[in-house]
Amino acid sequence: MNAYDTVVVGAGPAGLWTAAELALGGGRPLVLERAEQRSPHSKALVMHPRTIEVLAMRGQEQAFLDRGLPVPEGHFGMLPALLDFRGLDTPFPFLLAHPQLRTEELIEQHALTLGAVIRRGHQVTGLSQDEQGVTLQVSGPDGEYEITADHVVGTDGAGSTVRKAAGIEFPGTDSTVFGFLGDVELTDPPERPGYWHNEHGGLIVVPLPGGRYRVTGYSPSALTPTLESLRETAKLIAGTDFGPHSPVWLSRFGNATRLATEYRKGRVFLAGDAAHMHFPAGGVGLNVGLQDAMNLGWKLAAVQRGRADAALLDTYHAERHPVGVALGEHTKAQTALITATTEEGQSLRRFMADLLRAHPDVATALANTVTALDVRYPGVHPLAGQRLPATREQLHLLRDGRPVLLAQEGSPELKELAASTDLQLYETELPWSAAAVLMRPDGHVWAAGDTAGQLAEAMAELPLA
Repeated sequence: MNAYDTVVVGAGPAGLWTAAELALGGGRPLVLERAEQRSPHSKALVMHPRTIEVLAMRGQEQAFLDRGLPVPEGHFGMLPALLDFRGLDTPFPFLLAHPQLRTEELIEQHALTLGAVIRRGHQVTGLSQDEQGVTLQVSGPDGEYEITADHVVGTDGAGSTVRKAAGIEFPGTDSTVFGFLGDVELTDPPERPGYWHNEHGGLIVVPLPGGRYRVTGYSPSALTPTLESLRETAKLIAGTDFGPHSPVWLSRFGNATRLATEYRKGRVFLAGDAAHMHFPAGGVGLNVGLQDAMNLGWKLAAVQRGRADAALLDTYHAERHPVGVALGEHTKAQTALITATTEEGQSLRRFMADLLRAHPDVATALANTVTALDVRYPGVHPLAGQRLPATREQLHLLRDGRPVLLAQEGSPELKELAASTDLQLYETELPWSAAAVLMRPDGHVWAAGDTAGQLAEAMAELPLA
């Protein structure tokens, strides 16, 4: 018997949430992180409504809400017609400004409380797998060693060692344009977070904790991340440089877009940036990574603890790979709008902005796409795979990471079904005509029926042990 069921490689948000899900499900997860200390820089700054729903399904959202700032609007491709999140069908109709550094701290605390083990300064250098498990070669503070587990999850970024060692291809396109980023202090900051765009490029200025600001965007001329280039670029685009000084982080990023051909190869899985990379338009990366982890974690735990058949693990690639495809498509579309600095490009941007203003339903559809509220997984029943547009209280019913039965009314037959399947049954209002549904631990419908008998028949087709 291996000391750990699963080794998670990489202690970013996706890796830490995967470990938390595995521990919640009764597993023994180990997280290996090559860096000795967490990065002080926050690549991601916002959490989307669906991600906050994920946190709420485990009763973890309040700590994030207490420390974050709700933002009711967001942009698509830096168009001047902003997307309004206030009408979205979710208990959290906003973006939550919450730096990645804080996000990782809170998720790590959650994972450790559940029993996950985290080792920092341990770098995976290779792996091999067979029918018995996966063996990892690791370089740690005390030298080289090997560790074997039932499964490995690679959440070790776009340059993933796990992905390469497992022989999973990562096709796509290299960077052709680059954005810039500076976390700085400003002597003359804007009165509120702002977006600017013209023939010189695009600029975003948002406040950070501690009195600093992030100045980020795109310009064809801003290739070297220096304080002087930040000043020059900001002045070209916004008419002022806002007085940047005392930088703590200057960087640039490209539009390379790649997607792993397989999210699962044998006993090896990929999640987060190890599975997909893209231009960071709309701050979607961290959010999709956490949603990958949510999809995978409960499934691995259920299979390892004997609550589900191994066939359940095949659904991870089937469900999340299409999400990765869509992620690449809409971030490339946003990149095209952000980098549209020619006369024709500016006309396209004005046309698209007018279209969004004239057709609020189109803007709402874009908002649902960017925030992943429209993600639906395949299933036989018309309701199967749909996200439950739940209240906060309904989301909390999933906090133990197990499937639950939800019913308009708990009939004797449904109560008998719940008892025979060791599931919790809750009476609650449902947004559909079905009398009862089986909800997956990630908030999607697993099975549905107009009667207890129909639901039992649908559940018999699921890979439940």
